[in-house]
Parts: sequence; structure tokens; C-alpha cells
Amino acid sequence: MSKVTPLSGFPEFLPSDRIVELQFLDTIRETFELHGFASIETRAVEPVERLSNQGEDADKEIYGVRRLAAGADEDAALGLHFDLTVPFARYVLEHSGKLVFPFRRYQIQKVWRGERPQEGRYREFTQADIDIIDSGELPFHYEVELPLVIADAFRKLPIPPFRIQVNTRQIPEGFYRGLGIEDITGALRIVDKLDKIGPDKVTDLLTAAGLSAETAKQVLRLAEISSTDASFADQVRALGVQHEILDEGLERLSQIMTAANEHAPGLLVADLKIARGLDYYTGTVYETQLIGDEGYGSICSGGRYDSLASDGKTTYPGVGISIGVSRLVHRLISKGLVKASRSTPTAVLIALNSEEDRAEAMRTAIQLRGRGIPVEVAPAAAKFGKQIKFADRRGIPFVWFSTENGPEVKDIRSGEQVPADAATWAPPAHDVRPSIEEIS
Repeated sequence: MSKVTPLSGFPEFLPSDRIVELQFLDTIRETFELHGFASIETRAVEPVERLSNQGEDADKEIYGVRRLAAGADEDAALGLHFDLTVPFARYVLEHSGKLVFPFRRYQIQKVWRGERPQEGRYREFTQADIDIIDSGELPFHYEVELPLVIADAFRKLPIPPFRIQVNTRQIPEGFYRGLGIEDITGALRIVDKLDKIGPDKVTDLLTAAGLSAETAKQVLRLAEISSTDASFADQVRALGVQHEILDEGLERLSQIMTAANEHAPGLLVADLKIARGLDYYTGTVYETQLIGDEGYGSICSGGRYDSLASDGKTTYPGVGISIGVSRLVHRLISKGLVKASRSTPTAVLIALNSEEDRAEAMRTAIQLRGRGIPVEVAPAAAKFGKQIKFADRRGIPFVWFSTENGPEVKDIRSGEQVPADAATWAPPAHDVRPSIEEIS
């Protein structure tokens, strides 16, 4: 047999960590549904042509898919989707006649990116997306609603304080046009790297792209502006750059900040360096960081797209935001901030006096499971001390015994052992399922 070696960038959680991830997913799903989002799932592959040209990194991020025995002229070139927005736009076009607009969807699936693995950045990972898409026009109030939904989900999870940063693409675009910059997309892509490479390297890249030193400074001055209210607009105007697209962006972001502060003061931060690297974003863009851990980067991002879904006759503008679930859970676990209360769903282990008792133990297990209690029967009859040790290693809190006086159940954490009836006994509610414990 060949030696088994790990593949970098493809995470495989141990059972206890998987419990944390599943509970995060359950909370996120339940929150999305509370806000009226319907679940869909799209295929894992899309034509490479559709996946390409969505940003400077799109081509190199795509994993190609091909049958090993396929002939040279068989099938169109397919690739694994690198996000959930591009396949969602295709889904809307394909099923538009069966959807009711505005369409609110959530989607929780794996995505794949062929990039260099690093801390919290995987080649295969789970995203949880919400989008609202409409036919023809999409009111801006949805751009306020989406971060409120994300905040609702995050407040139910054991995560550190967070900050949702927001910008509109019109602000940097209008500002750059006012400065006379011709390659708007190129400048946006460079500024989007500011948190990763710092202002000095961004300046070098901008000047290498043909900008004067003074123009590069103005670009960075804009990127340095942030506020928790609409005061950012005055700071931008003080830089002396004028353009109608800039005015449009300032007005739109001011409206978003004012509306958001009415519902959740301080939740949003207008941060004018946020650009997002994918080309399909046309308006508001979001990024979310853990306060005190900003160097880790965004754990939740998205934005508005006006022309990603269009069949030539009808355009379906949308706005969406995506939680990087694998990225978030990995960070919390790796920093020792959360853990599962046990590594198995099992709440009760039914011990065996002998193998002859297995049939009766199975009947007891069926009774308890029928009442929603996760149970397993001991793998083999052994001394009770050994069976208790097995339960302790698994994190199973209760062991069920058959004694001369009838069945009894023991809480192996406290040592308390009491008579039990499979028709009525139940563990405390907090012990029925494993929970997530915050580590101070």
C-alpha cells in the first residue's frame, strides 16, 4: 500500500470539531429561514467560460473537471464553482419562470479554489450565502437588510465581537475618475490588497501601473477614511475630488449608514478601502472582520451585482453576502476559543453484563432513541470499569446498567447513580446533545 499523506488545503475536522461546525451551520440555517430565505442547492460544476472573467484571480482559482476516459472532443470544459454567487445567477436564469421575485435564497455548500493554502484559506471549504435578487430593479433597502441578517446569526454564535465594513464601488470609481485614472478596475484590484500587503507596497503597485506619486497618495487618502455614521462623506469631499459617480456613491452609502444605524447603531462601518476583488460587484460591498483579529482577514463578505444574471432581455440585479463557515470555525478552534462539550452525539452508553444481554440492551436503546435520546450499546461485554472508561474517553456522560434491582443510570462525571426506566428517564436537556463551550 502507498503511504497516506495529507493534502494541504482540504480540511478534515476531528469529530469534536465537526460538532462545532455543524452547530454553527444549524444556527446559520435557522437564522436565514427566520428571515424568509428559501434553501436551494446548485450543481458543483459550471462551464469554465461562465466561471472565468469574474476578477483577476478567477482563472487560476478554478479547478477543472474532466472524466479520465473522456475523448478529446467530449463535453464542454467544466470547473468546480469557486463561489456560490456565479452558479446562483445561472440558476436564476435557468429557472426564472418558476421563481417569484424578489427571490430570497440561502445556499450552504462546498466551494473549491485552486489557490495557495494558508492559515484559514482552503482549497475546499463551506460557504453559507444569502442573496436577494429581483427582476429589472432591486431597491437599495435590501443592501441594509443583509448585514442585519448576518449580525442576527453572529450574535447567536460564540464568536468574538465583529465589525461589518461597507463601501460602494461608485465611491472609489468616481474618485479615481475625478483624478483622471483610466484603469479603474486595475486600481480597485490593487487597493483591495491594502490589508494584505500594506500601504507602501500598494503605493509601489499604483505607481508601477502609471499613476503619479501624488495621485497614488490621493488614492490612499480615500482608502484611509472610515466612520460609523455618514460623516465619511464630508471627509471625502474635503479631498477636493469631484465626479458625478462619486456623488452618487456618497449619497447611496450615506443612506445605507443612516438606515442601518436606525436598526443597529454601530453595526456597520463605512470603510472606503473595501473594494472586493471580483468584477461582478457593481455597488455596495461588504467585508466582516473579528475585532482584535483583523489580520486574519474577512470572515464574511459580499455585495451588489446588477448584471451578473441577464438573458439579454431581462436583467436580474441582486445583492448577497457570504459567511466563510470553514474559515470562521477553523479560526475559533485553532485559537482555543470554542470546543464541543463532547466528541460524540451519544448521551447514553448501555453497558453489558454479558453478550447474552445484548438483545435486551438493543431493546432499551430503541426505547430511549424513540424519545429522542442518542444511545449506543457497548461494543463488548467487559468489566464495568472498562466500559465506563470507554464512555469517558468518548465523552459520553451517562452509562446505563442492568442490576439486580433493575436498570440504573450513572452520571460518570458526578458519580451519581439512580434507578431508571427507559419509558420515562431522560438526561437533563443540556446533556441530550453536545453543545459548544466558550473557552475564556
